[in-house]
Amino acid sequence: MKTAKSVLAAVAFALASTTASLAARTDIVVGVVLEPPHLDPTAGAAAAIDEVVYANVFEGLTRIGSGGEVRPALAESWEISDDGKTYTFKLRSGVKFHDGTDFTADDVKFSLDRAMAEESTNAQKGLFAAIDSVEVVDPTTVKVMLKNPQGSFLYNMGWGDAVIVAPESAEGNKEKPVGTGPFKFDEWAKGSAIRLSKADGYWGDAVALDKVEFRIIPDAAAAVPALLTGDVHAFPNMPAGDALPQIQADPRFEVVIGSTEGETILSTNNGKEPFNNLKVRQAIAHALDREAIIAGNGSGYGTPIGSHFSPGNEAYVDLTGTYPHDVEKAKALLKEAGFENGFSATLKLPPPSYARDGGQIVASQLREVGIELELIPVEWAQWLDQVFKAKDYDLTIVSHTEPNDIGIYARDDYYFAYDNPDFDAVIAELDVTSDQAKRNELYKKAQEIIAKDAVNGFMFQLPKIGVWDAKLEGMWENSPVQATDLTGVKWTD
Repeated sequence: MKTAKSVLAAVAFALASTTASLAARTDIVVGVVLEPPHLDPTAGAAAAIDEVVYANVFEGLTRIGSGGEVRPALAESWEISDDGKTYTFKLRSGVKFHDGTDFTADDVKFSLDRAMAEESTNAQKGLFAAIDSVEVVDPTTVKVMLKNPQGSFLYNMGWGDAVIVAPESAEGNKEKPVGTGPFKFDEWAKGSAIRLSKADGYWGDAVALDKVEFRIIPDAAAAVPALLTGDVHAFPNMPAGDALPQIQADPRFEVVIGSTEGETILSTNNGKEPFNNLKVRQAIAHALDREAIIAGNGSGYGTPIGSHFSPGNEAYVDLTGTYPHDVEKAKALLKEAGFENGFSATLKLPPPSYARDGGQIVASQLREVGIELELIPVEWAQWLDQVFKAKDYDLTIVSHTEPNDIGIYARDDYYFAYDNPDFDAVIAELDVTSDQAKRNELYKKAQEIIAKDAVNGFMFQLPKIGVWDAKLEGMWENSPVQATDLTGVKWTD
C-alpha cells in the first residue's frame, strides 16, 4: 500500500514532467551550406558572414525588416534637413557591446569613418561614398553630413556592411565578433559550427532562444538526413534537391518557397578577350536557355531574369526577351565576331549547387554553339581571391545576394571589368535622386543598358527554399537581405 508521502511524490513528479513537456525549447540548430571566411561583415563580401551575424550579433543605425522595409535599430529616430544633406540620428541610450563597453555616438563616427577610409577593407565602400563628414553632437546624438542628397541613405545604413563596431574590439571581429545584438558569440569550431547565446542586458525586446548553433553542412546530400533525423531544426536556404517533395509531404516540417535578392548570373570578364567583344557576349546570351538552367539548378525553382534586378522590386523590367534562346543566332554572332569555329574558355564554379549543377548545364548549352568550357570547381575562399579580387577568370556562376545592387556595374575596379559612361551617368543621377518615381525610372534605364550590353549572362533569381520544424515560428519567408535573422524565432507547443 502506498504511503501519502509516496503518492505526493508521484504527483509532484507527474506535474514536473508535464510542465517540462509543455515548456517550449529554447535552443536551435540552423543548417548553412557555406562556412563564412570570417565573421566581420564590415570586412568581407561573402553572404555567409551576414547569414550568421546580421541582426543577431551586429546592428546598424537602421536595419532591414523581413519585408524589405527600413526600421530603426541603434538609432531610435532621425531628422533630415530640408536640403536632404544632413541626417541627425538620435541613438538609443544604455546600449552596451557584448564585452561590456558602452555604445555611444563615438562608435558611430568610428565605424563610418573606418568604412570610408582610403585603406578600408569594406566590400561595399560605395555605400558610404556620399558621406562628407560625421559629427558627434553628444553621446546619444550624431550628425551625418552628405555631399549630396541620397535617396537610399537610410536603406544603405541597414546593410550588414554598415553595422556599428567599437574601436576596442573592431580588429578582432573576424574571429571573435563583438556587437550590440541580442546574441553574443560563443565559439567557432572551424568546419563544423558557429555557436551563439543570448546576450545579457540586451537593450531591445528579449529573444526567445537561449542557444543558437549554425551548423555547416557543405554537402547537400547530408542536409536532408540531418533534417529528417532532427539533428538540424531549420535550413533557411535548403539544398533539398530531388528530396523536396518528400519533405513537403512530411507534416513535421514547414516548407516555404520565398524570394531572395540573389541574381544568379554567368559572370563575365568584360576586360578579357574575347569577352570584351559585344557580339561574343550577345552570342552567349542567346545560347543560354534559362528554363533548362532553372530546371536543373538543384531545386527546379527560380524566376528568369534578363538584367541584374529582382522581380520583386517595383522598378523591375522583364528584359528576358532582349536575347531569347536562339542557337542559330548565337552561332551567327560568333561568326561575325571572328569565331566561326568557336573558342575555349574556363568556367570557375564555387560550391553552391546552383553553380556546380548549373555549370554543367551552361557548359552543355555553350558547347552547342561552339564554345568549349573547362569546368574548374573552386572553394569559396578561392573564388573570393581568384575571381572577385584578382579578376583571374573567364566565366563564373554566382548569385549576387546584396539588395538593390545594380550600382556595382558602375564601379571602376569591379570584377566584371565593365565600363560604360552612359550607365555610370544613370547611377550618378540615381544617387542624388530622392523622388521614388524618378528613382524607379532610372532603375529601369540602368537595367536596359546592361541587358543590351549583355554584360553578364542573366539567368534567374535565386529562390529561397526555407525548410524548418513545423513547431518553429518567426523564420523569414523571403530574403530582402542576406541574413538569417533569429531575433523573432521561437518554438511553439
